Amino acid sequence: MPSMPRHYDPASPRDAVLLQGTLDLLILRVLALEPLHGYGIVRRIEQMSGEAMQIRQGSLYPALYRMEQRGLLTADWKTAESGKEAKYYRLTKPGRKALESETASWQRLRSAIDLILASELPKEGEA
Repeated sequence: MPSMPRHYDPASPRDAVLLQGTLDLLILRVLALEPLHGYGIVRRIEQMSGEAMQIRQGSLYPALYRMEQRGLLTADWKTAESGKEAKYYRLTKPGRKALESETASWQRLRSAIDLILASELPKEGEA
């Protein structure tokens, strides 16, 4: 099975559309565990993916802003472990519903892709 690229470049046209939907789902999933500040979200995604995924802050913060505007997240300023003020994000009820819905959509998409990838390829010269 091919490994996932370590860095996602939102400027890459190939990854841009997939990244936005995927990033939103990952943020919702991570925040379902506990409220976190931006850097904490990035670190948790890295940890949960076995360090296979890294999200750039330039992708994260626009996504957080967009999700906050949609009412999926809410945020409060708190003092972080470092002693500095940080904006902590948490899921709202609509955010939890979106997580359920987006998880189900992702699972359907993954199943469809698995079917395509598992299909037998024609032998060379048959296509």
